[in-house]
Amino acid sequence: MQPIKTYTVEEAKRSLERYCVYQDRCHQEVRKKLLEMRMIPDAIDVIIGHLIEHNFLNEERFAKAFVRGKFNHKSWGKQRIVRELKIRKISDYLIKIGLKEISEETYLEVFDTLSRKRIQQLSSEKDRCKKRKKLSDYLLYRGWEGDLVYQKAKELVP
Repeated sequence: MQPIKTYTVEEAKRSLERYCVYQDRCHQEVRKKLLEMRMIPDAIDVIIGHLIEHNFLNEERFAKAFVRGKFNHKSWGKQRIVRELKIRKISDYLIKIGLKEISEETYLEVFDTLSRKRIQQLSSEKDRCKKRKKLSDYLLYRGWEGDLVYQKAKELVP
């Protein structure tokens, strides 16, 4: 049986500093990590305060990085990004700031490229209705707005 590793507040601070430097984190992720380290609530508050004070933990920076990453690498639409940020308890104000990382022009270009790429993948589907539905479901799942999706589906599958 393995003995349970315990941490002093200083050890936990250093550990969480490394955790936050590696990748931007939100408060919820840091709190979860501290709970996994079996830290008591008072210590958690002290450590989170330290991380914020020394700029290891910054939710605005996290929101911006999250939006850029999910949009650029996974081609998520704004609705999916907003939903995921809300799950992480990011405020509406910070979500709005994060979404400014995506220009409207780039947003529409990525949407168009993603739609056309998906329609190519569906080339074996002969039934127009099924093809349109598969395209729409794919884009909606990725968080693109319904009006954009249905307009594009009608355009690509006449």
